[in-house]
Parts: sequence; structure tokens; C-alpha cells
Amino acid sequence: MTLVRSTAAAALLYVAAVLSTITAADQLPDTFFDEASIPAVAYATQEPHDAVAQLNDTIAAGSATLTYEPDSGYLRGVLKALDIPIESQLAVFAKTSVQAPIINPTNPRTLFFNDTVVVGWPRGGFIEAAAVDPHLGVIFYVLDQHDRSAPRFRRGTSCTTCHVSLEATLAVPGMLLRSERPRADGRTVRQLGSDVVDHRLPLSKRWGGWYVTGRNVGVASLGNLMLSEDVDADSLVEPQRIPLSTLRGRFDTAGYLAPYSDIAALMVFDHQMHMTNLLARLLWEARAAAGRPEAAMLVDSVARDVVDYMLFVDEAALTTRVEGSSGFAEWFSAQGPVDTRGRSLHQLDLTQRLLRYPCSYMVYSNAFDELPRIARDAVYRRMYAVLSGEDTSPKYARLGASDRQAIIEILRDTKTALPDYFRVPSARVAVTALD
Repeated sequence: MTLVRSTAAAALLYVAAVLSTITAADQLPDTFFDEASIPAVAYATQEPHDAVAQLNDTIAAGSATLTYEPDSGYLRGVLKALDIPIESQLAVFAKTSVQAPIINPTNPRTLFFNDTVVVGWPRGGFIEAAAVDPHLGVIFYVLDQHDRSAPRFRRGTSCTTCHVSLEATLAVPGMLLRSERPRADGRTVRQLGSDVVDHRLPLSKRWGGWYVTGRNVGVASLGNLMLSEDVDADSLVEPQRIPLSTLRGRFDTAGYLAPYSDIAALMVFDHQMHMTNLLARLLWEARAAAGRPEAAMLVDSVARDVVDYMLFVDEAALTTRVEGSSGFAEWFSAQGPVDTRGRSLHQLDLTQRLLRYPCSYMVYSNAFDELPRIARDAVYRRMYAVLSGEDTSPKYARLGASDRQAIIEILRDTKTALPDYFRVPSARVAVTALD
């Protein structure tokens, strides 16, 4: 995929440019990560201050408690404490987790998320969490499911064994999201390969090993699909329309918090996971390059990829309208700040594309706001070059004048610390001229 390849190329450019100028003690590994991490980031040694770390602190101080329930343990309490909606529940039946032995189509692993934390849990297993620390990137945690007076998450230091990948996580600790080809027992047919999922991947290749539910899930995908035992490495896995309105009837849902794996939540999740990885990569690039003559060049290179993804330049088009049924779409659309005309970057489209206004709502996240100044400025400059019409490259043609103008106006009304050049009247003239 183009963005992954170009970001990988930026990583290699970084290594080639920087290794000749830094000392052995500071040398950046060609994967951009090892257990000691690069000194500028100190991933393995610096104390995190993400939402899960803050929850630990409040539990330790006695100002928060987690209620234990017989079937799901601390799950409901964790979601409430982290402000994660139950409506965001997704269900994965492929055996692709550290808890793979207990995961299968009758006992899927569920995931819940908001803008800063993903929580995972399979029935009978422990709770996992991946939280975004604005100064370190993605931090991993586990919480044992034993009833005790003051349960606490512990940092999952071994999680980076899987959650660092050049292709999937951009060579920094990050979110891992794949579409697999699973058998009826959840085992994946590795010979058939898998796909890294984000909003650029056609829906026909998404959601292998995932349940997909909703009022309208008529798109052909790999969701809800299970392969026969006699499938071989030469088999073609065709996307299918397997509509499910609920998980009830597929398996015993006792203990699970909701009977959904909502298609609207899945589409938002697909976008957000790679956006999270891009911001983490940009954070690491900026901190590692700080003070070096080539810093601006290196950061600008990654910022271009970040902005192209933020503006959905290569988004795979929807071929038909989709509609969830868990209530996630309604919850999500109510999250964003609105401009003076009632518009929001959280408004969903779900007819031809994910968002009504194609600009990532992650622009409001702490991960974005607390990027090093050089990185944040590079993203804003690049966003304005595209949205104002300064850059007329053919790949931006799908961003129509009305969308560009709407995004600029929404940002003007809703985004604090927006650079002044977004507010100049001439931006309207430049954008309108693109039509």
C-alpha cells in the first residue's frame, strides 16, 4: 500500500541520513525500535502518563475502584473508568492474540475503544489495553481477572514482540490490525496470507476473522466468513455478503457486554488504528531528529504521509450504504466539537465514505496536540497547502472544493491554537478556484 511504502521509505531515508552523523550510543536501529529504545524517546524507561496509567494512580490513591462481576470480571468497570462506550464493542474470532488458545468463533475476543485507549477481553481471559501516551506513543497493559481490593494494570513489556512491525505499525510500538483467513475453529490459514487494515484497504479484503453486525451489512467482505477444513494454499477466498444483525444465535453471549460487532465501529476503528500509528511514528521521528540539521526535512517527509491519511486521500470507497445497530454511530457523531453551522469532523457518512467531512477527528487528540512543535507545524503547513489549493497534485482531485472549504471552516471554529494562516479570507478564493 502506497502510504505504508512511502513511510517505510522515509524511515530508511532517516536511517541513511542520520547514522552518519550520530554517535554509537545514540544510533537508531534500522527497525526504529529495540527493547532499550532510542534515548530521545526512552520508551522502555520513561514513566507513562496515558489514561490507563492515570487510572492506576487514582486506584492507588483510593479515589477510584473497579467493580468485579462474575462473568466479565473488571471489564465493565474499566470501560466506565476510561470513558469507553460499550457500543464500540468489536468481536474477533480468529486466533491472533496472545490469548489465542481460548479464542474461537464461540468465544471471541472483544475490543472496545475511544480516541485514546483500546481494551480487549475474551471470556475466560485477562484484560488487555493499549493506551496512547502523547510523549511515548502506544503503551501496552494487562489486568489479571482476580477479584481483589485494588486491582492494577501492569505494563505488558512483551507485547512489542508482535506490536512492532515495519509494515503494520511503521516500525514503532503501535496498533496491530489485520484481516486473516480463519477456519471454523478460529485457526488462521497462514498460507493464504493476511492484510494490514486501514481505511485504504477495499472492504472486500477487510474483517477476515471478525464478526460484523448491523442493520445494513450488505457489503461484500471477509467478515463472518469461516473456511472449510480442506482449504489449501491455492484457494481463493472470495468476499461474501453474510449479514448479521446481532451475535445472538451465533454463540452463547453470556458474559459479553453487548451482542454486537458493529460495522460503523469497525470502519472508525480501521481508520483510527493507522492514524494512531502515524502520529506515534511522527512523534518518534521528531524527537529523534531534534537539534539535527536535517530535522525539518525528515519530519516534513513523514508529515506528508500523515496529512494524506488525515484527509482520506486514498480512502477505499463504499459501494453501498452501511448502517450499524449498536448505537455506536450515534454516540460517535455526538462526540465532536461543532462549528457555528453545526458541522463536525465526527459526523459519519457511511454511504460513499466514512466521514461526512474527510478530515480525521484525531486532529483533536492529545496525541496530535502534544506533538513536538516542529512536527505539529509541519502537519499544519501541509494540511493548508492541500486544503487551500496551493498543492494541485492530481491525487488531491477527489477532495472537492466544498469539502476543502468545509474542513477549513470547521477547523477555524473548533480547533484551538490553529495557525493564523488558516483564518485568512484568501483561503476561500484558492479553494473555490479548484472547482
